[in-house]
Amino acid sequence: MISSLLGVRKILDMSVEIKPISTKRDIRRFVDFANELYKDCPNYCPPLYGDEVDTFDIKKNPAFDVAECQLFLAIRDCKIVGRVAALINYRANEHWGVKKVRFGWIDFIDDMEVSRALLDAVAQWGKQKGMDTLNGPVGFTDLDHEGLLIEGFEYLAPLASLYNYPYYEKHMEAYGLTKENDWIEIQIQTPDECPERIARVAQIAAKRGHYSVAKVHNVKELLKRFGYSYFDVIDECYQQLYNFQPLTDRQKEYYSKYYFSILNFDFVTLVVNEKDEIVGFGIGMPDISEAVKKCGGKLFPWGWYHILKALKAKQIEHFDLLLIGVRPDLQGSGINAIIIADQFPYFKKYGIKTVETTSIMETNTKNQANWFMFPHKIHKRRRAYAKNI
Repeated sequence: MISSLLGVRKILDMSVEIKPISTKRDIRRFVDFANELYKDCPNYCPPLYGDEVDTFDIKKNPAFDVAECQLFLAIRDCKIVGRVAALINYRANEHWGVKKVRFGWIDFIDDMEVSRALLDAVAQWGKQKGMDTLNGPVGFTDLDHEGLLIEGFEYLAPLASLYNYPYYEKHMEAYGLTKENDWIEIQIQTPDECPERIARVAQIAAKRGHYSVAKVHNVKELLKRFGYSYFDVIDECYQQLYNFQPLTDRQKEYYSKYYFSILNFDFVTLVVNEKDEIVGFGIGMPDISEAVKKCGGKLFPWGWYHILKALKAKQIEHFDLLLIGVRPDLQGSGINAIIIADQFPYFKKYGIKTVETTSIMETNTKNQANWFMFPHKIHKRRRAYAKNI
């Protein structure tokens, strides 16, 4: 039974084949398909090719310590017409008390037969593993790309977020998937100076709570002073967020190398208490989407030059906010104002005109309130779906 589900199988009128894959060659075909599908789309930003391939390498991605994955390709007439990753994060399922099989990295031509076959493959694989709910699009963890884009197709996708064609939404609904969670993304126009209200709250909060900003200048300095404790704070801050999974030690090391190795540490703000414990953080980076598009996501032979140039630019027009958080027991104490106030001199120094937030849950009004005091617009919306299987 299992072998018949995981083998090459044909759906409906026998024109679509669903093929489970695992070889390095097929994984590269899996990654290449999305780039081919979106080659004429001006707002699509390809992933960094090597990182995307490594994501599915069980030896390199520590998510496999707590998760399982099966990749599928949809093939018609010897041509790839779709792809999807079936994922089970056992640690997240245990944390939430659910039995979810996730789907991520889903892309397909505008053909209902293809999307249905891909989702059927994930659902049937999940049921064989004892799962009862289909959920996606999401990744291995909540730090991976998640959420189908349903509003904001006219905007360029940052490297840190998904992009998809508008027709995907009707395919999800036609399959019987329903909304489980929405995120919004906010585009902020940066004023010339830090608003007086924020500066005042930051000053009062720092004095009252004996907080200060710890500026570190590279990964080595960060690890020497704090180890991986900043990820403990991230875990505390994000434990109520959608599909949260407590990070393992290997995942902390992995994400440190993945994120922090490319950061300009002017845009890393760590707020500490009197004990030099991190109580809040804000992390961002220049928008390097255009540079990544220019090289197709490949570092070689010359992609590294375009990306490094964008990362090290002295003038930055657009900025991506990656992470921001305050320890739950201290939320409302003004630490968020300290983070924002610390960033403003750098926004002015680099000439940043717009800031784009990462995805914020539509129910996370505390986070949203940080940005609604600035000139802004909610310019994107993303959705995660679920269905009983």
